[in-house]
Amino acid sequence: MKRLTRAGGGLYAAVAWAASVVVAAAWAAAAGAQGPVVTRGEPADVGMSAGVLAGGVALYEEAIARGDLVGAVLLVAKDGKVVLHEALGWRDRARDIPMEPNTLFRMASNTKPVVATGIAMLVEDGELAYGDLVREHMPSWDNYRAGFINISHLLSHSSGLRIPTLFLQPFMRQSAQHPDAPTLQLEAARFGPVGAEVAPGTSYSYNNPGYNTLGALIEMASGMQMDAYLDRELYTPLGMHDSYHHEIDDRMDGKLDRMSVVYYERDGEGGWAPGWTPGDPPQVPFVRASGGMISTADDYVIFCQMFLNGGVYDGRRYLSEESVALMTTPKIRTNPGSDGPASYYGYGWSVSEEGVFSHGGSDGTNAFVDPDNGLIVLVFTQTPRGNNPVGRFLELVYQAIEPGVVQ
Repeated sequence: MKRLTRAGGGLYAAVAWAASVVVAAAWAAAAGAQGPVVTRGEPADVGMSAGVLAGGVALYEEAIARGDLVGAVLLVAKDGKVVLHEALGWRDRARDIPMEPNTLFRMASNTKPVVATGIAMLVEDGELAYGDLVREHMPSWDNYRAGFINISHLLSHSSGLRIPTLFLQPFMRQSAQHPDAPTLQLEAARFGPVGAEVAPGTSYSYNNPGYNTLGALIEMASGMQMDAYLDRELYTPLGMHDSYHHEIDDRMDGKLDRMSVVYYERDGEGGWAPGWTPGDPPQVPFVRASGGMISTADDYVIFCQMFLNGGVYDGRRYLSEESVALMTTPKIRTNPGSDGPASYYGYGWSVSEEGVFSHGGSDGTNAFVDPDNGLIVLVFTQTPRGNNPVGRFLELVYQAIEPGVVQ
């Protein structure tokens, strides 16, 4: 079993850690020593209404029929039981290939919770600390603009970085000094001289270069490429056998044809034009950490259930309860000054006032985890600019929980 060996981070991290310990006690009581393994069940098994859930599915059937979306996979799990798993519409409309429950999705920023988990595991192993300054690992960050950015800032999008692109362009070219260029580590090192535009830890700004830097730190601390580390430490032992970080057939066990087309724009006739098709060149020529994960609803629900279980799954501990609580405890408000409900970011997860943690991806995927209700809701599409009824679907999922049912 792994242990947290270093916390670091000064007052900012100390306050966050103290809060997480309190939350961890609640996790322990809710999750028990082991927590459930994901299995199939009926809505009645967990006190949910099959009829109301069917109404949620109908929302997506209607949206696809209207042309608002091309296809979707919906999954609802409660108390470890998958009570809804529906595939609707198409994964390739032009070829009339239907969406299937095991369709592989480009997860985009739903990669970030997984990357944050990799960092947390390395913290528990004593290879990193949340308070580590990035400059301690990357000399190019040792300057007045980047020198005070630490790992916790990167995890919570409070680093002060304002670089608007995934990476600086153009990528580094191969040279005698860098024959393997471009690589994740080389490109992350280039962020250091740019540095922060505002003081680290003082404001939230969603930042992809910060997460790409975290991926480089995983590689440096583990001595492995990021995808190999995550596969060894998470995907393979969890049984996430359909999760990858490559869009190349021979790097994903020959499963490229199970990937969905991604539809970004309408065509001239009001339909959806393919924006990315399986077999197209990768967006980035190396594994990145801001996005790039490929997965299925079946795999991602296991990852989410591990969090609901307080870091343990099927008898193996991946994270301590304290780490899970730390990652899912608010670190910084994401909508200061808003008249609406406050929203926050933790380490790799968005966090609501009610304690629901979630994340979305720019190619159309959404994941929601509610510890109070033992609930996981996945809505995966590849029509990111379509009219997605995800808000109403969530309302119906909660309405489906019969009165008086508790976890």
